[in-house]
Amino acid sequence: MKLTNLLNFCLLLIVAMPAQAKVENEPDSVFLFSYAHVDGGSGLKFAWSIDGTKWLPVADGFDYLKSDFGPWGSGKKMFRPQLLQSRKDGKWHCLWAATVTGETLAYTVSPDLLKWSCQVYAPAGERSKYAPVDPVPTAERKTMIEGREEDGWMQKTSYATVERLIRFADHKKYRQIQNEECMEQDPVRFAGLEPVEAIVRVRMNDAKPISEHLIGIFFEDINYSADGGLYAELIQNRDFEYAPTDRGNDRNWNSTHSWSVQGDGATLNIRTDAPIHPNNPHYAVLDVRQPGAALQNAGFDGIVVKKGEKYDFSLFSKAMKGKGGKVKVGLVDGAGRKLAQTVVSVSSKEWKQQRAVLTVTADAVDAVLSICPQVAGEYALDMISLFPQKTFKGRKNGLRADLAQTLADLHPRFMRFPGGCVAHGDGVDNIYDWKGSIGPLEARKPMRNLWGYHQTRGLGYFEYFQFCEDIGAEPVPVLAAGVPCQNSGTCSHHSKGELGCMGQQGGIPMEEMGAYVQDVLDLIEYANGDAKKTVWGRKRAEAGHPRPFNLKFIGIGNEDLITDIFAERFTMIFNAVKEKYPEITVIGTTGPFYEGTDYEEGWALATKLDVPMVDEHYYVSPGWLIHNQDFYDRYDRTKSKVYLGEYAAHLPGRPSNIETALSEALYLTAVERNGDIVSMTSYAPLLAKGRHIQWSPDLIYFDNTEVKPTVGYYTQLMYGQNSGNEYLFSAIDLDNRQEAVKKRVGASVVKENESGDIIVKLVNLLPVSVRSQVELDGGALIHPSAIKTVLTGDPKDKQAKPVSSGFELSGNNFSYEMPAYSFTVIRIHSTGNR
Repeated sequence: MKLTNLLNFCLLLIVAMPAQAKVENEPDSVFLFSYAHVDGGSGLKFAWSIDGTKWLPVADGFDYLKSDFGPWGSGKKMFRPQLLQSRKDGKWHCLWAATVTGETLAYTVSPDLLKWSCQVYAPAGERSKYAPVDPVPTAERKTMIEGREEDGWMQKTSYATVERLIRFADHKKYRQIQNEECMEQDPVRFAGLEPVEAIVRVRMNDAKPISEHLIGIFFEDINYSADGGLYAELIQNRDFEYAPTDRGNDRNWNSTHSWSVQGDGATLNIRTDAPIHPNNPHYAVLDVRQPGAALQNAGFDGIVVKKGEKYDFSLFSKAMKGKGGKVKVGLVDGAGRKLAQTVVSVSSKEWKQQRAVLTVTADAVDAVLSICPQVAGEYALDMISLFPQKTFKGRKNGLRADLAQTLADLHPRFMRFPGGCVAHGDGVDNIYDWKGSIGPLEARKPMRNLWGYHQTRGLGYFEYFQFCEDIGAEPVPVLAAGVPCQNSGTCSHHSKGELGCMGQQGGIPMEEMGAYVQDVLDLIEYANGDAKKTVWGRKRAEAGHPRPFNLKFIGIGNEDLITDIFAERFTMIFNAVKEKYPEITVIGTTGPFYEGTDYEEGWALATKLDVPMVDEHYYVSPGWLIHNQDFYDRYDRTKSKVYLGEYAAHLPGRPSNIETALSEALYLTAVERNGDIVSMTSYAPLLAKGRHIQWSPDLIYFDNTEVKPTVGYYTQLMYGQNSGNEYLFSAIDLDNRQEAVKKRVGASVVKENESGDIIVKLVNLLPVSVRSQVELDGGALIHPSAIKTVLTGDPKDKQAKPVSSGFELSGNNFSYEMPAYSFTVIRIHSTGNR
């Protein structure tokens, strides 16, 4: 037996071993020591001792509880945890200092030291409010554990408690070993493996309906996905609203960022008196003492223009001093060549918009926009814009055509927007307000992006809805549940002290929640309301879309800590939407992970309120996807539907390659099998711009000239372009019974009712081919024809693309040899399938 298999087998025996009756030589009780590292960087740990002098760490120092207070990562601290067991009901209460100062108390309770309730945070002075009235006696002490002095609390407990803790940690470690399996180990894991024989039996008359919206996309403004990305605006900081607070108080990130004055005789200043609109308070004043100097902007990493194409230029301006006059507007490349030029006139004493068209005479990737007044004077300038006329679908204020088309090619059935963390923001004051993202561009309210840059919100809710309509995707807007991101590190407008300044421990004050709930209801009216009879429907019509957008779904919350603060506000919003718009499907949240307190509390709240759908997130290893293909098989069909809103396979170094793409393809066969309970899925994140990558992997990378889909993109494309309405029950019979082999071969067969096509998806994660015989039982195929699409390559291959070709069929049964490391879609059309 191979070493890895032996280790797995031994761990499995440990995990599966039932609780034994007490052995006579085991102690009745032992001392339990609870502690966390003095620097606050660990979670709750245990050690045990027979006599209180010699201590053994439980499960090698496993963390059984971690603090949720504060920003993710190093911001979450646990100091001096005290564990108290109630004599009355046996429950364990844990209290600790959540900050270095000790001013903030954290508290949670558990029936077994394994599952913990949602954490509560309060001033340290309220400690007696949370401690049990009649605790088992404890003693504070310092103890040496493996040569390190630890400060904690000691009490007596049963040895069975220690055994339970050890078994729990052993199970977690066993699962971790499974999750860490990767294709790099395959030469050892599958040494000597011969090609596998498989029979895939499909019962064509045994079908169940599955979701029509299973494959979609999730857009978040991260990695410069909006400004400088999908949004086609070519001018950076067009509104002069960049602020140091956007970017961690970076003084160079200010209203003049990306702008410069070229030439002598002119200076640039920023003013805020009498702006175009209160939401856009900053504007530039170019003081021209001697004509010839120009105000220039290099866009986002340069401006790319193409010969012969037209670009729409616009700006708001007024003459502050002097009569004003002609202003030359042009594009110049890095070598100083003029690429395009036109003239506008600035003479009004009030804000006035000028428009012009620039026709480019040569290609360039490093162009700059140049604005050069021809007459001395002071010129106030704002909302300086340059758009290609060739946007997606030719929309004004539109989207970058090639990037938008790459998304459209996925055939997404829905699009979630405007983000996850972006939607609920960094602190209450940074919650994304949809109303500030609609209307005239000069009246929109720009805001700090949680990911550390600026959002003009030129790509706002109207544009999101419009894009969804253009690509045939259901819009799925996501709004905060009255609480900010659990990774928040800033204060709320109503909070004082560290309780309001860290983590998601503050919410919108309850006295303001009525107005916030109304904003949510107004959004639904904006999307669906009558263009003449409703206030917000009229605003939609004024923007150019009198017809409703036919909104059906709305998300409330994202990866939230499921605390009392969250539950109170979510319930308030949910009940209001349910009462006024019962036809709208509200999507709740179960936190950022597939297990743990937030996951369990989120599901409990959804069950209590009868929430139609919940949003689950998990970024996991390929091994996790392989070993959890039964994840949704276990779900209760009478409870909420599931939207798998964010997921991706993560390997060390975060590549997107054949290994991650195929593991996602394999897992999606199981998701498709459970398409009756899983209604939606979307990979995340979606987009990332080169030189501005804050998170990886992403589905699509791009720069100013090129769109670069990943291998994972093609998995999504092959599913999106080959979705079905019915799942046809199937089974795979392999001639190799090894569990590792069986878990790496997957199949899913669906039917698309509109075309009648039968779509067979086959995934092989083995290093050898799988010779399959596919048997379609029940109903004869009449004049069948098929197209085969195959994605395959070396596990580390980052450039693989699917290849399509015709596939010969003569009847209901056919042979197909799945290549090693491959994902295949065989789409069968038959005149008798409808």
